[in-house]
Amino acid sequence: MVEKIIYQNQLLALIVSNQFNKPGIHFFTPSELSQQMAYMRHPIGKIIQPHVHNPVPREVKYTQEVLFIKKGMLRVDFYNDQQQYLESRILESGDVILLVTGGHGFEVLEEVEMIEVKQGPYVGEHDKTRFIGIAAEQAKIVELNKV
Repeated sequence: MVEKIIYQNQLLALIVSNQFNKPGIHFFTPSELSQQMAYMRHPIGKIIQPHVHNPVPREVKYTQEVLFIKKGMLRVDFYNDQQQYLESRILESGDVILLVTGGHGFEVLEEVEMIEVKQGPYVGEHDKTRFIGIAAEQAKIVELNKV
């Protein structure tokens, strides 16, 4: 239900299946990542104490993004830092992915609605390096571990 995409000991992505369902709070990310991701499930009546977040200086070197797939199907292609293709996964409604390092590309397989969350501000073309990806027939799709 939670899959880590790793290449040469480098975490490329974390995928949380739409079937993940455990009570309480579960952090999927190690504390050193600049983007934290957790799943929370609480019973009726649970009180989450009101709070504010304190200003804490943080250094962000690379943009990390989270995609929430609301509807449809999306193929995610993973690349290493040298822009070499590695493998692909298929995401569907309810799946969530945190893209941590390396490169990535996408092909929409069914009309998709998704929400993206990442560090800001977005600085346009200075924020990323685009490159030529694979063709659909080159995709090596690895089944998402839904267990």
